[in-house]
Amino acid sequence: APGFIDLHAHGQLPENYRLQAQDGVTSTLELEIGVNPVAPWYAERAGRSLIHYGASSGHVAASMTVLSDTGTFLPRDAATRLRPTPAQMEGIESLVRRGLDEGAVGIGLGIAYLPQSSRQEIYDLFRLAAARQVPVFVHMRHAGVTDPGGVLEALQEVLSDAAATGAPLHIVHINSSSGPLLPVSLQMIEGARRSGLDVTTESYPYTAGQTRLDSAIFDDGWQEKFGITYKDLQWVATGERLTAETFARYRKQGGTAIIHSMTEDMIRLAMSHPMVMIASDSFLSEGKGHPRSAGTFSRVLGRYVREQKALTLMDAIRKMTLLPAQRLEKAVPAMRTKGRLRVGADADLTLFDPDRVLDQATFDHPARPSQGIVHVLVDGVFVVRDGKLVEGVAPGRPLRRPS
Repeated sequence: APGFIDLHAHGQLPENYRLQAQDGVTSTLELEIGVNPVAPWYAERAGRSLIHYGASSGHVAASMTVLSDTGTFLPRDAATRLRPTPAQMEGIESLVRRGLDEGAVGIGLGIAYLPQSSRQEIYDLFRLAAARQVPVFVHMRHAGVTDPGGVLEALQEVLSDAAATGAPLHIVHINSSSGPLLPVSLQMIEGARRSGLDVTTESYPYTAGQTRLDSAIFDDGWQEKFGITYKDLQWVATGERLTAETFARYRKQGGTAIIHSMTEDMIRLAMSHPMVMIASDSFLSEGKGHPRSAGTFSRVLGRYVREQKALTLMDAIRKMTLLPAQRLEKAVPAMRTKGRLRVGADADLTLFDPDRVLDQATFDHPARPSQGIVHVLVDGVFVVRDGKLVEGVAPGRPLRRPS
């Protein structure tokens, strides 16, 4: 197959690249949260990356800088509590604009992590995306079934902004954002596409998500919104399920939790829907994290294609290769030679055994490499050969907009 393209990967470090390569991934992009500043991020990986890499210009990181938030990857204080003044909004947009000047793939909007962001601020960033002819990659403002304040309201916001500005829109992890309302969310996106909007979406093949416990996601009302309680949260560092007491302590401390909030039927629907791409939403550090960091693509091929027959092999490959490449290729011309097997395309190749391919990572052991991925080539260079990582190679190249 063409090498798999992951549009939603937060683990942009060698540990994660190795596991992704063993899962058949040849291109990995940080598009939902993005980065800011952009140029140093690309420079840090130049000539050192096992697989291809790229990022959006991140609204979250820009907001954290302007509002002096003390968080690292996600906001944890000032940026979650303060609504930017007009001058601060201009400063945030200026940083996002500079990231685009430095070659970012698009604009990353993690609206849920910046609950004080006004609708005007988000609309203005859609206008910027439209002017620069780049996609916006959006974690919507709300999730879950509450109304108002749930996924349908949030989906209406971003579809309206896309319609009003003409900005290309990609909605991340429609599975975890929608919960039981996933069929309705998919109907709304389908309707927007039939009406001419350039909107796409993605899902990962697991019934649990992951994010930081100290983020705005877990502000008041999260239990009702997601239909879960403390026991459905799993502390990544220890594997323990939480109680009210440990939730309060770990939230104050800061760190990552697994969120067990979805059903198998939801995931099967997302996997089988023809317009839903596959993306991992992955992050793993020192062997701790979510199994999707190591097993997303093999899980689709083994569990949902071979075992459950929820979709065909060719449909699965299309969701992992051609569709992600087409999502990016208007802004990033290099993507026109990825996601395809043909003369003249880049030699990013994943060779797997369809009778054996399967994820091996679990919530208790999230860093186990997949099985059945036999060879992986990046730009014609073996990075996985006979099922084993190749040492001492770094063929990955930057995926970015031309200046």
